[in-house]
Amino acid sequence: MPLPYRVLAVHQDTLDVVTLDLEPVGAAIPEPKPGQFTMLYAFGVGEAPISVSGAPVNGAPLVHTVRGVGAVSNAITRLHPGQELGVRGPYGTAWPVEEADSHDILFVAGGLGLAPLRPAVRHVLANRDRYGRVSLLYGTRGPEDMLYREELTEWRRMLDVEIEVTVDHADRTWRGAVGVVTNLIPRAGFDPAHTTAMVCGPEVMMRFSIMGLQGAGLPFDRTYLSLERSMKCGMGLCGRCQFGADFVCKEGAVMRYDRIAHIFTVREI
Repeated sequence: MPLPYRVLAVHQDTLDVVTLDLEPVGAAIPEPKPGQFTMLYAFGVGEAPISVSGAPVNGAPLVHTVRGVGAVSNAITRLHPGQELGVRGPYGTAWPVEEADSHDILFVAGGLGLAPLRPAVRHVLANRDRYGRVSLLYGTRGPEDMLYREELTEWRRMLDVEIEVTVDHADRTWRGAVGVVTNLIPRAGFDPAHTTAMVCGPEVMMRFSIMGLQGAGLPFDRTYLSLERSMKCGMGLCGRCQFGADFVCKEGAVMRYDRIAHIFTVREI
């Protein structure tokens, strides 16, 4: 059953994307692992699966970044501080931040895909001595679509983290790289023999990212994707997120690429 949570703050990231800081009204859900999702319930409208973009660690709020694209997500993005919604979970698999201990880490994010990766980035940076080289490659449609601008600036100030940002279409104010995020992969300079990659974004972006990582020599069994396709119930009952023999809500959303390589590029699956 959903547990009631109160909206502490609403941050308008882009024209149609907001980030909600939430606190429990009473009982709280278990602490989500990086990469897991919850079901957010807009009272009187319905619920939708949304990846956690900030875990409630050391008194911090539970954070979700939501794009308004349907009845439920639009209702959630219109909430104001003090209003409530339901939260149940967490569900799904997590990014391999523990398994990647001592590895170099490569994050590749496209658009809203930075939101599910954000807890993993935070975990790695909070435990920086446990990992080797850390790189984040982030691409958006334009400068106005960029998420977490202030946090990206903070990460860039860290001398032992490589942050590369690109946009598909630049305006007059943009001074960075222009082009798709996969163009940044050859410039990352990672050692494929000691790197774990975590990728999240639109499926076409992830397909081309896989091609770029494969071309750089990164093994499939150290490449992880987050698939958030058509999830509805979060418990494997409705069947909407069936992906081959798996249900994304139960076997994912984070999946190791060697498990799904044979069907990931097949149309209509």
